[in-house]
Formats: sequence, structure tokens, C-alpha cells
Amino acid sequence: MTRETPVLYIIVPCFNEQDVLPSSHERLKQLMKQMLSQKLIDIDSKLLYVDDGSRDDTWNIISLLSQEDESVAGVKLACNSGHQNALMAGLAQAVEHCDITVSIDADLQDDINVIPTMVERYKEGCDIVFGVRRERKSDSWFKRNTARLFYKLMNRLGVDTINNHADFRLMSRRAVLALLDYKERNLFIRGIVTKLGYKTDCVYYDRSARTAGESKYPLGKMVNFAIDGITSFSVKPVRLVMQVGLLFLIIALIMLAYVLTAYFMGRAVSGWPSLILSVWLVGAFVLIGLGIIGEYVGKIYAEVKNRPRYNIDTTIGLDKE
Repeated sequence: MTRETPVLYIIVPCFNEQDVLPSSHERLKQLMKQMLSQKLIDIDSKLLYVDDGSRDDTWNIISLLSQEDESVAGVKLACNSGHQNALMAGLAQAVEHCDITVSIDADLQDDINVIPTMVERYKEGCDIVFGVRRERKSDSWFKRNTARLFYKLMNRLGVDTINNHADFRLMSRRAVLALLDYKERNLFIRGIVTKLGYKTDCVYYDRSARTAGESKYPLGKMVNFAIDGITSFSVKPVRLVMQVGLLFLIIALIMLAYVLTAYFMGRAVSGWPSLILSVWLVGAFVLIGLGIIGEYVGKIYAEVKNRPRYNIDTTIGLDKE
């Protein structure tokens, strides 16, 4: 049974966001005031900023905001642990104090105006409400098409994801607690959340362009994130390697039959070009296969070490709870 006015914590992971954070905070603060006036949320609701080891003045800004406003809290990680780990750190800190959480990136390209609708869906019985982009017109041609390819590939590999949904979502307390039970180090939260099994819904919005700062997901990080998502939830690439190996075995047997036939019929011709081509082709597939298997071995290596995902340096605005 949900509370009439739930305690909401809006969790904002930050990494070098000094340029965008002041304006983003003002927008979020106005949204919180609006929801409080509409009695959608409880007076104890807060904005929780998670500094993921920023090298600029991000933490100083968060500290100042917390000193000026008791509805602002902060978590400072000891070093840069990555967006997914920073988000998990925020959720772990917030779940002890709130009924629902909403996670959103600091640039606020996601539309904060749909957060009240998310809260309404929670009151109607949903434990998870996904924020989903209607379209990707604000993205470049390259990013738009690579994102489309990413979601198609994930679905083909058996990973249950919500198309055009990143990490903008509402989660109830029990959903967050269930998420925190997933202990793997190679986090792909948007893939885990869909497997929790609780009642879900989606709200749709148009994403705006970043107003300041720079994207924290350049091409290299996007590729690594996609690899983490695929290898964390699907073994199909490994099975594909085996299937390709069987196909090459069949081709090799056919070629053997052809060579023997040509030899006994006296039509054998030295084929240096085709031989070299075959060596390169097979070698390429072998290396690709080893690379795919290596990704999984690397994931196993990271898991068995069982190192902590993050280390918290300090917190502010949470001790009064």
C-alpha cells in the first residue's frame, strides 16, 4: 500500500558538472516546490547529488547547496567509479530514508516535467516507471543510428531492455531494495531493472539538448557500456563462436573433398592466393572468437575478486535523518 504523500529522493549522479549543476539545481528545486504545493510528495523529500570523483568544483557546489537548503543532500565518492556505480551508491544511501526514488542525469536533458506523472503512476500501484524518449532528433546522425543498432542488438541477444530508455526512472523502495540484491560488479542497471518483476509503466517525453558542459558518454565509453550490457546478460556471442567454428569445419571438409578429387583427377593447381586468403580469414575469426571469450573471462575475473563497487568519502544532508 502506497503513502498518499510519499517521500521522494531525486538522485543525480555528477561527474565534472560545475557548469551545468547550478542551473539544473534551480530547475529541480522549482519542481520540488511545485510537487510539494500539489501535495504529491512529502516535506521530507530531497535532492541527492552523487559526486563521482569530479576533478572540478562539483563537490564544492553540492556542499554549498546543502548548507543553504536542508532539502539537498550529497554523497562524495572517493574516486571516479563510473556512472552506474555512482547511481547505485545514491540508491543505497537514499533507500533508508524515502519511499520512492527518481534517477536523472545532471544535464537534465531528460524532461523533469514528467516526474509528477511518474509519482502519480506510483500511487496507482506501479513500482517502476520508465522515462522513455519519443524520438532522438536532438542526437547526431551517428549517435541516433548507433543507439538504434544497440537496442536492436541487445534484443536479438535476448537482453530485455526498454527502447530509448536510459537511467531516467522512478523506483519504489522495495524495487530499489531488490535491485541492491544484485551484487555483480559489471553493472548494466537498465537491463537488471526489467527483470525485477514488479509492476511497471512508461512515460514518454522529448529530450532536449545539453545546455552546458560536455557529454560524459563519448564514443569509447558508449562502446564499453554496450559490451558490458551484452556480456552481462547474454551468452549468445560465445555460442555464435562455436557455431561459426562448426561452419568452418564443414567448409574445410568440403574443401578437403574438392582437393582430393582434383588431385586424383590430375587437375591439382597450386593455389597460393587462395591459401593465403583462407589463412587470413580463418585467423581473423579465431582472433575474434578469442576476443569474445576473453570478454567473458575478464568479467569472471572481475566478479571473483569481489572488490567493492565504490568507496564513499563523505556524505552531507543525510545524517539528520
